[in-house]
Amino acid sequence: MVQQVRAARTRRALIRAAAEVFAEDGYALASLPSISKRAGVSTGALHFHFVSKDVLASAVETEAATTAVRLAERSRAAGAPLQSLLDVCSGLLHALADDPVVRAGFRLNADPSRKARAELLNWWHDRLRALVVEAQRAGELGEAVSADAATTVLVSSTVGFGVLGAEDRSWLSDGRVAPLWSFLVPHLAASPHGILIPVGAEERQPQK
Repeated sequence: MVQQVRAARTRRALIRAAAEVFAEDGYALASLPSISKRAGVSTGALHFHFVSKDVLASAVETEAATTAVRLAERSRAAGAPLQSLLDVCSGLLHALADDPVVRAGFRLNADPSRKARAELLNWWHDRLRALVVEAQRAGELGEAVSADAATTVLVSSTVGFGVLGAEDRSWLSDGRVAPLWSFLVPHLAASPHGILIPVGAEERQPQK
């Protein structure tokens, strides 16, 4: 039992360390020795848990996807679909700022050097499109707003902040993200009045 606990702890440390290195350096430049050093374990212990860098990257993506799904479910408000949509997007942006595993997962999924299917990005696209369509059916989107266009803008904006934030964390600060919502909400909403713009974890402003 003690050995199993130790093995699980080592595995978590390696995934966390790998996420930090992948988020900072990208997949191609990340090295297994640098990951094992950051995790505080031997390269032999790393290879015991993960036989290759690609397997380790896949583990990071899997954990990032699990976290993103859980955050999306928790962030979804019980109220109007458009508010839920904004809260889900805001939840991901806060996760990208606070969690290197989520940040690395999205970066890895968009990294052309991995030559892997972008399952996490596809999930995020489908998730947002479903919420956009729900808001459209509820009459909450402007008449001229296309569901496809709205989805494209929201996906590219959120993922784009994640990519920029991997290079410079200040891109994920509330001061950088808040203008996105202040700009988008009036263009998306049929009636922006009463929409709570996600500004920060503890500050939300109603759109007037």
